[in-house]
Amino acid sequence: MATAFPGREAAVTGRRERHWFFPILRHVDFALVGSALALSLIGVVMVYSATREQLLQAGGDPHAYLKRQMVWVAIGVVVMVVVALFDYHVYQQWGYVIYGLVLCSLIGVFAIGKSQYGSVRWYQFGPLQLQPSEFAALGLIVVIATYCSRKPGVLEFREMLGILVLAGVPMALVFKQPDLGTTIVLGVTLAAMLVAAGVRVRYLLFLFVVVVGGFVLALHAHILKPYQLRRLTGFLHPNQGQASYNYDATMSKTAIAGGGLKGSGLFHGTSTNGAFIPNEQNDFIFSAVGEQLGFLGSAVVIGLFGIIAFRMLRAAQRARDSFGRMLCAGALAFLSFSVFENIGMTIGIMPVTGIPLPFVSYGGSACFAFFATVGLVLNVELRRVVRR
Repeated sequence: MATAFPGREAAVTGRRERHWFFPILRHVDFALVGSALALSLIGVVMVYSATREQLLQAGGDPHAYLKRQMVWVAIGVVVMVVVALFDYHVYQQWGYVIYGLVLCSLIGVFAIGKSQYGSVRWYQFGPLQLQPSEFAALGLIVVIATYCSRKPGVLEFREMLGILVLAGVPMALVFKQPDLGTTIVLGVTLAAMLVAAGVRVRYLLFLFVVVVGGFVLALHAHILKPYQLRRLTGFLHPNQGQASYNYDATMSKTAIAGGGLKGSGLFHGTSTNGAFIPNEQNDFIFSAVGEQLGFLGSAVVIGLFGIIAFRMLRAAQRARDSFGRMLCAGALAFLSFSVFENIGMTIGIMPVTGIPLPFVSYGGSACFAFFATVGLVLNVELRRVVRR
């Protein structure tokens, strides 16, 4: 018969309660973390499937992209944990400093950045390319949340103008690179945070009119380059599938349609294993999911994103303060719109803007940024029940 040692059990329990790690571990949102990790593992497999044949035909290492993506995911998980461990109010204290560092990185890329595909977006550190525009949304989320949390009550027109100035600088720098897709993501994130901050409806309507008028002006003033305009409007003309600006989307839709219910199987995609879709491992990775895993596999991927969005919304609703609520609202808008835009452009309902699919597309910068976004939400949720 087992002998009970109540004094010993109480001592062990007491040590666990005194140690900060155990309360935090009990309140981790495992649904949020698990969904992000599952998507990352799916991404690793799909990146390998999309690039293996191309590398073999070129005489290279067929595992090159696989190895790199595994490293990016591992580093991304570390970033998520680090961001989650520090009390999120630290980011409020350093909000403007973080914002300033993001601006410096966006400005510096014009001086020492690497030019590729007609854009200047990357810093080159040996084999690693770092794209600062991927972190612009994080800087924007933190600084707007900091600004709004220091303005109690309903935000008036003057406060809204202050937010627009804070957001306009990084958006202008990203647009100048040029990176129209990320600029749009920043704009949508800004709009969502304005709504979450409680800006008056009439001010939001005024801003909407200004944005529409600015877009019309940009068209007439030729601020948008011809290829940017074609990409923005190309999905409205799906019959022009052989045009260069519609070729990627047309091939992507063909691949996804060919997947059917169950897909053709990993490494057996006619289009996605045959190098018919440019940048398939990056912007059009969902075409590989659709063709090789079919409707069922695509539904699983979209379902995992749905879980992440729901948990972020839940964290925003249950946040302890306005700063935490704004962080979660910005994170939700950033990730959700990125998913909607990426999948939308692969199936022809959104313009092709070069937005990566969170956690799934190949690349280190985006991987780090989205894991950091999840870390912010985890942080807010943890501090709702745990105070160190």
